[in-house]
Parts: sequence; structure tokens; C-alpha cells
Amino acid sequence: MKFLDRAKIFLKAGDGGNGCLSFRREKFIEFGGPDGGDGGKGGDIYFEGTDRLNTLIDYRYKQHFRAERGGNGGGANRSGAGGDDLILKVPTGTEILDGSGKNLLADITEEGQRVLIVAGGAGGRGNSRFKSSVNQAPRRADRGTPGEELEIWLQLKLIADVGLTGLPNAGKSSFLATVTSAKPKIADYPFTTLTPQLGAVRIDDGEFVLADIPGLIEGAHGGRGLGDKFLAHIERCTLLVHLIDITGENIFDDCETILRELKTYGCGLEEKPQIIVLNKKDLVAPEIAADLKEKFRQKYGKNVHLISALKRDDNITTLLREIIRLLRENVSSENNISPKLNGEIFEEAAS
Repeated sequence: MKFLDRAKIFLKAGDGGNGCLSFRREKFIEFGGPDGGDGGKGGDIYFEGTDRLNTLIDYRYKQHFRAERGGNGGGANRSGAGGDDLILKVPTGTEILDGSGKNLLADITEEGQRVLIVAGGAGGRGNSRFKSSVNQAPRRADRGTPGEELEIWLQLKLIADVGLTGLPNAGKSSFLATVTSAKPKIADYPFTTLTPQLGAVRIDDGEFVLADIPGLIEGAHGGRGLGDKFLAHIERCTLLVHLIDITGENIFDDCETILRELKTYGCGLEEKPQIIVLNKKDLVAPEIAADLKEKFRQKYGKNVHLISALKRDDNITTLLREIIRLLRENVSSENNISPKLNGEIFEEAAS
């Protein structure tokens, strides 16, 4: 299954049915009077969140959606049937934007959450509705009103507790594979990860969802590389973990690049709690690794951890416990630590 996180679609709610112009005609009843029924209401279009989806790929192949029209009224005061509502399923974490892509119409963040986006038209009134003491035989019946129509953007922003960032080839996929049951593609070249990956991490009595996005490069906030496309997926995260390749030529510049891109992108990413993780400690001398860790701690005043992403040892256990601690300190009632996806769900996204 391919991963798609943005799609533009057109919606048309059902039109209302027309009212009926009819008069009662029965044997021995000369003046039966009006008996035209009302038209039925047109169907509405709703969006509903589900945890069973992780991509908007279904909306690439079909972009036009129409709800059912209401039935016309009939004689003998028979009302037309209402049109069936159309319920479109989207992954939890989907934002619904107007056609400009700038104004938020709805944000679907929970399983089963349902929102009305376009309403069906009202049914027209039959002529029996217009009977009065001065008009015993009205020859008027209304047409149904048109259903609303709207062009919208769907934008998926993953729901995860922790966002994993870093430059290409920093070892993010290896870290995800080590601490979760996810199986991301791992290779020794940049941009191995082309789509976001999710995994559930369990440590002691705590658990959280970790999101790995494609590597950042200078200018990612403006569309360079893949960062601009996927930075939105960590907007909902409570905590950010920056993975730095300790064998890089200038690891301080690498860290500055990440922090600068998050700040320039905006949306409050730079304000989130952050942890710096120096990866690939097994490739340098222990005393050099320890010295670099201390320099990072002094420069950034943040949590700094030293690990090898290939092995879940005591260092990684300490890191995961620190993540749990910070999540519990910063979590709010609107953003509970409650993983909705297990480690295998996003394997398909990379295939």
C-alpha cells in the first residue's frame, strides 16, 4: 500500500426532492382538495475517523463524491424518501481544509469521530402545504433546494507521541527497528526512508508511539529534500528526539541544521520538549564519545544521550525511560499517551 498524506476532492450533497402538485380524485368526491406530498431531504456527507487506515491513497483514484438525492413527493400526501447520507472514512489525524488549503474546517483526531462537511438540500413542499381558507385548491409546489457542494483538501498528520528527526543516514530507521516491532527499510545511503514510519515502544509500565520522518536537510522547511512534505507529521507530537550521527564531519552543524529547520518551519515545533541523541557510539573511541556528549550538554542545555541504535542496551533503556518521564510531565488532557497504532501497521506504507 502506498502512502499518501494529501488529497484534493470534490463533494456534492444530495439535492432535495421536489414537492408534488396533486389533487385528491375519488369516485363520488367532487372536490377532493390538494394532496401533494413534500419532497425528501438530500443526503449529507460526513467524514469519520478510523484507526484502520493509515493513508489517503483511496482519494487519489476517486476525487468526486455525491450523496443521494431526496425522493420527490407523491399524491395522497406521500412524502419523498430522504437521500442516504454518504460517510467517508479517513485515518485519524486527518485535517479537512477548504479549497484554498489554508482554512481548517475540521480536525479528526479520534476513532469514530464524525463531522458534517456538506449538508443535503431541503425537500420542496407539496401543494397541500399551501391550502388555506382563501385558497382551497393551491396550484403551487416547491422544488427541492440544491445540496451544498465544496472542494476540499484532506491532509493527514500522523498522531504520535514522539517525533524522531535527524539528517539523512543518521540511523533513525535502525533506532525505530530496535525499539519497536516496525520493520523500516534500512540501508547505508541517504533518504532510505521515503515515507513516515510509526512504531509502538513499550518500556516498564509505559508505552508511546514513535514517528520517524524522512531525513532533514538545509532548506527542508521551504521544500528542499523531503522534510517540508513530512514535517507536518510531527506537529502533533508531544516530544521531539533529534538523532545525530556522531561520526559526521561537523556534528554541531548537523544539530544546528535540525534546530534551525524546525524553527523556520514554525507551528510551534521549536517550543516542544526535545532530546538530543548521539548515535553510532560504537564507531568512535569511548573517551571521544563521552567528551562530545559533555560538549553537547554544555552547549544546548538539553537532555543528551549516547547510544548505538543497532543494540537495545542499557543506554537505550535509559533513553526510553527519560522519554516516558518527559511525556508524563508534558502530556495534557487533550493529548494523552495512548498509542493507536502498533509497530506493524506502517510496514505497508513503505512497500
